[in-house]
Amino acid sequence: MTTAVITRKWYTTAEVAEMLGFGLSKTKMLVLTGEIRSVKVGRNRRILPGDALDEYVQRVTADVTGWSV
Repeated sequence: MTTAVITRKWYTTAEVAEMLGFGLSKTKMLVLTGEIRSVKVGRNRRILPGDALDEYVQRVTADVTGWSV
């Protein structure tokens, strides 16, 4: 018998908030303003794994020239 591995197709805003270390309201604001790309499924918003989050992180960190200590 083989076991099937199910990979995530999308995340909820709550899951993305936890991944990014943000609050739920900040994450919802980023989604609604288009900073983080999402799709609407019925009454729910879902964020695609990988591309949408990677693009956001790259945009935010692109202007960082150095870390302050």
